Amino acid sequence: MTDKTRKWHFPPSLIALTGFALVARLLKKGASINGQGVSRITVLDQRVAARLEDARMRYVEADISDRNALERSIEGGVDCVFHLASIPGGAAERDFELGMRVNLHSTLGLLEALRRAGNKPQLVFASSIGVYGVPLPAVIDEQTIALPTLSYGAQKLIGEYLVADYGRRGFVDGRSVRIPGIVARPPSTGMLSLFLSDLIRELSAGRQFVCPVAPEAMSWFMSRPCIVENLIHAAQLTAPQLAIQRTWLLPVLHVSIASVVAAIARRHGAEVLSRVSYQPNRELQAQFANYPPLLCPTSEAAGFRHDGTVENLIVRALEPI
Repeated sequence: MTDKTRKWHFPPSLIALTGFALVARLLKKGASINGQGVSRITVLDQRVAARLEDARMRYVEADISDRNALERSIEGGVDCVFHLASIPGGAAERDFELGMRVNLHSTLGLLEALRRAGNKPQLVFASSIGVYGVPLPAVIDEQTIALPTLSYGAQKLIGEYLVADYGRRGFVDGRSVRIPGIVARPPSTGMLSLFLSDLIRELSAGRQFVCPVAPEAMSWFMSRPCIVENLIHAAQLTAPQLAIQRTWLLPVLHVSIASVVAAIARRHGAEVLSRVSYQPNRELQAQFANYPPLLCPTSEAAGFRHDGTVENLIVRALEPI
């Protein structure tokens, strides 16, 4: 393949809209990574419900744990892989074997397929803030030790180590990003943190919402467009940047639930305040709504960004793909 040709590979993703939005962004006119346009995008998923009509698109419907499907999806060479495959936290807790198969064993299987192929593609691994367990420290920064208290977090943390080691060995040009709470996710994704998306979606649509955490609860927020931008930016990190670290903590908005509700009310009217009530759930409060400040100056210096303001977050969270 020439220097102007790039092939993109997306393993199956239960972060479905994020993956769909990433593909859509890369297909836009003028989209590039390191100045190179897209010649082909291969989407590997168990089932592709919505297909983008573009001559550059190629779809492989199969499980990521299927070795033959993996090898088929990268045949002919691949320049960059966005590994978004995930069984999210709640689902991984309910079904340990499924979580292990998708979140851990399939990550290793993908790395092995890429190693055997031998052309050292860029690999962006979607890790998670779930690597930090509870109780959380007073502040999280880039030196905070990850101590997961969910199987999902443990599986993602092991994936980070694998990506870093395969990168060190020169098998892939790997980098991991620890993704925070993305809003607004689609309903019924199996994520324990889904209420953060429901809060914005339901109140913005004029519906009632019972919030399972207290109004003063602090959480981390990032819109879907913002995470897409950060994923693409991760693919463009330079060798000197990756020599510093291969796992990147993303900057986020650290705000209270009440601040998010107030921003929705400023945009959609004061009646929003009367449509929300609070019934705190102890487990959700501890795991997802008691977040400390998150400091990542190295990531910010490398070009990673958050949404800027709560108002901007509310608008971007509901942008159509």
